[in-house]
Amino acid sequence: MGLCTSCTSTIVATSKLILQDGKLQEFSYPVRVAYILSKNPNIFICNSDDMQYDDVLTAVDEDDELQPGQLYFALPLSKLRHPLLAEEMAALAVKANAAMKGGGGEKCGCRKTNGYFGGEEREGKSKVADLGSATVRSMRRSGGRNGGKRSVLAKLSAIPE
Repeated sequence: MGLCTSCTSTIVATSKLILQDGKLQEFSYPVRVAYILSKNPNIFICNSDDMQYDDVLTAVDEDDELQPGQLYFALPLSKLRHPLLAEEMAALAVKANAAMKGGGGEKCGCRKTNGYFGGEEREGKSKVADLGSATVRSMRRSGGRNGGKRSVLAKLSAIPE
């Protein structure tokens, strides 16, 4: 009777920092940018909301605190005040997605999400934005080599010039 436990908990908004090596650091308390920079002076902190490709990267001020619910990147100083290329932005998105997949939900058996940029799943089908020439088939469970894990099969075609 009274021994049931729930894996639901109060969700605390955290500020998330993606480090250069792809690791995720979460802060549930206020932390100043100066503190992070004191640990590694060869980086700057950039707010993901301020990042646009072909636009110059700017640093968050040292006196500012990381804001809960925001995603930040620790980038090398050599990238400061340089335009962010589309390929670099895509690489950062992949890095953030991989870092987000790595945390939470495993200790108590809770369902883990498909990552920060993952699709929404309903009744075994994947909802994915239209990607032009790429089509994505439905996700399905198989008892084969994947051991019951979901697999996504993509069919790609060439873009005529």
